[in-house]
Amino acid sequence: MDDIVRQAIAKWPNVPHCFGWLGLDARGNWYMRDDKAQAAGPFAGGPAAGKGSLLKHDKLIDFIARNYESDPAGQWFFQNGPQRVYVELEATPLVWRIGNAPDFSVTAHTGRSARVQRCILDEHGRVYLETDLGFGLVHTQDMVQASDAIEQGLWVPAEVTTSDLPRRFSYVRSPAAGRKTST
Repeated sequence: MDDIVRQAIAKWPNVPHCFGWLGLDARGNWYMRDDKAQAAGPFAGGPAAGKGSLLKHDKLIDFIARNYESDPAGQWFFQNGPQRVYVELEATPLVWRIGNAPDFSVTAHTGRSARVQRCILDEHGRVYLETDLGFGLVHTQDMVQASDAIEQGLWVPAEVTTSDLPRRFSYVRSPAAGRKTST
């Protein structure tokens, strides 16, 4: 976490959390979700209008990446100064990029390197990795490298159904949905 963020938290400790305004897609792209995008539907599985606007500003993306983490309940957030901005996830909290053989290095969409602990395969053939940084989906452009690591026996996939992933790997896809109450 950036020092300036820590200082802001200390200065303003009681800023309310923000829900529904930031999303992460299955390819590691960040989306800003204004009122219109949120009204169009959920980030994951909803209409394209529900995703919001793709963030393209490199310095903002880097700032988000440096200050992205999870809380004890498995909800991922971006610490924006004193405010937590909880993230809506299309798939998983991390998206992995895989290097070429022979090392098959693993790097999160945030730029942080990781060590693979376990490989997971779902019923759709998607590959996930549990690492020392957390759980995430392998980027679609890196499936060749992932399949090479599996074929070489470096990663041995366990099969898990997609619906079981959030519970099994302790993450929340939609912190905003958990906040809604029925009337």
